[in-house]
Amino acid sequence: MATVEKMPMLQAGYDKLTAQLRELKAERPLIVDAIEEARAHGDLSENAEYHAAKERQGQVEATIADLEDKLSRAQIIDPATLSGDKVIFGATVTLLDEDDKPVKYQIVGQAEADAKLGMISYNSPLGRALIGRQVGEEVEVSVPSGDKFYLVDKIEFI
Repeated sequence: MATVEKMPMLQAGYDKLTAQLRELKAERPLIVDAIEEARAHGDLSENAEYHAAKERQGQVEATIADLEDKLSRAQIIDPATLSGDKVIFGATVTLLDEDDKPVKYQIVGQAEADAKLGMISYNSPLGRALIGRQVGEEVEVSVPSGDKFYLVDKIEFI
């Protein structure tokens, strides 16, 4: 039997997915109403409202199934309970780029990653390069615009 792979995430990420799931489940009856209303208009073969409502229903059901799967495999990690001198999931890392400009990222799960907010997935190229590194180590990351180099300046668990 296949093993179910756990999906590490922070509490905030779990809460965000739960809220999305709640919203989509609340949308279900509205879609059913839209389908019924469109069906009442007659010929379904040329009924754009009907096809749009059915398509939305398919999208919502697929997203609900995906969210339920992620939530069932969630392994919530609280960074405040972690410690150590190496970059691990949940750590907040301050890096110095080639111009010695500090950049700060928190290593999070795929579902909650948002680089604009300083949250990168442990599966991203930079996330993979950082895992296991210590303060003072250099990190090289290949990105579409070329190779980037960083120096690990600080590791925090906040």
